[in-house]
Amino acid sequence: MTDIRTILRSASHALGDRLEAELLLAHTLGVNRAWFFAHADDALPAGEETRFAEFVARRVKGEPVAYITGRRDFWSLPLEVTPATLIPRPETELLVELALARLPEGGRLLDLGTGSGAIALAIAKERPDATVHALDASEAALVVAQRNARALGLRVSFFHGDWFAPVAGERYDIVVSNPPYIEDADEHLEKGDLRFEPRSALSSGTDGLDDIRRIVTGAPAHLTSEGWLLFEHGYNQGAVSRALFDVSPWKESFTARDLEDRDRVTGAQFSPR
Repeated sequence: MTDIRTILRSASHALGDRLEAELLLAHTLGVNRAWFFAHADDALPAGEETRFAEFVARRVKGEPVAYITGRRDFWSLPLEVTPATLIPRPETELLVELALARLPEGGRLLDLGTGSGAIALAIAKERPDATVHALDASEAALVVAQRNARALGLRVSFFHGDWFAPVAGERYDIVVSNPPYIEDADEHLEKGDLRFEPRSALSSGTDGLDDIRRIVTGAPAHLTSEGWLLFEHGYNQGAVSRALFDVSPWKESFTARDLEDRDRVTGAQFSPR
């Protein structure tokens, strides 16, 4: 049997990343990473060493750590993720912040394409007074989102269907979405972690904006007067996203930048005449 210090050193070299090695070993042993500091000299049982080696081999082949461990933290929430869901990214927390800043007391919010439920659940955690609805076209993703809601004890109503179809007749103070926005032919879809994530949650047409256009077109029928539509997009799509709001009934359009100073979220206020 090999001690944990040696095993971590070897895995870190293979992966080129100490953090990923620790995350995979913590998952193997069912402990947190802090446990390693007190147990670095402990020997790892042969069965656990084999299981860990399998996880490392999967990561070396490119499979995301989140899919191997089945977990990704978002907004301090531990979320289950599977290959049926997009892996939540830290930059999407900007969308949560912008929505929270505009959500009135007792307000209603809709999360389009909820995936793992990350955005809807983060908002429900911060604003238990709000009514939060979330929908997705993927039944498999909704199963994951519902499990996350139950595990966290958060109140979100989930709907199955394509964009606004499941909530016909409903109106909201805020509509948010992290929709597919990558160009169909983008070579990055065949590289890195993106190879393993659901294509339907990543790409949308030749310019990546097909689903964003559907959302902007459909949102007025589902927003209250002075309600907000906010959506995430690619770093080079801020200007073209704002241009979609250069017509009535929209006003106050803006694009917010993420921590890397890249265009990340665009929004506008619905102002019917």
